[in-house]
Amino acid sequence: MRVDFSPLYRSAIGFDRLAQLFDETQRAADTAYPPYNIELVSEDRYRITMAVAGFQDSELDIEVERDTLKITGRKPKEENKRTFLHRGIAARDFEHRFQLADHVQVMGAKLENGLLNIELVREIPEAMKPRKIAIDNGSAPQLVDQRQAA
Repeated sequence: MRVDFSPLYRSAIGFDRLAQLFDETQRAADTAYPPYNIELVSEDRYRITMAVAGFQDSELDIEVERDTLKITGRKPKEENKRTFLHRGIAARDFEHRFQLADHVQVMGAKLENGLLNIELVREIPEAMKPRKIAIDNGSAPQLVDQRQAA
């Protein structure tokens, strides 16, 4: 079942990004090929593992644009038509998009044994990390180093 979000675009101002996320989430739910896992490796490290059996690294493309990670697989057209009695290994083209949270960066990718592993890390800039402010008896406020405060 598809839901039309176009009325939300017409009646809400500034919520177009939210409607777009709902639309993309619904579209992503429609495609289950190829199967994938999203793993929390440690507090700020993630891994996407995608089963891409039959694909070579030259047939896969990984692209990051702003906050979207796009993984594409394109198989070349077969010149010789083969007759399958049973075809259980899918070899069709695919495209998956993942929305990345703020400050999540793709660190690298590795294709091994039919599994594509994409490593991600969340790196929050120092300027955005919480800071402790020391309380003094009336003199000017002081910034406390995070390492001292912990």
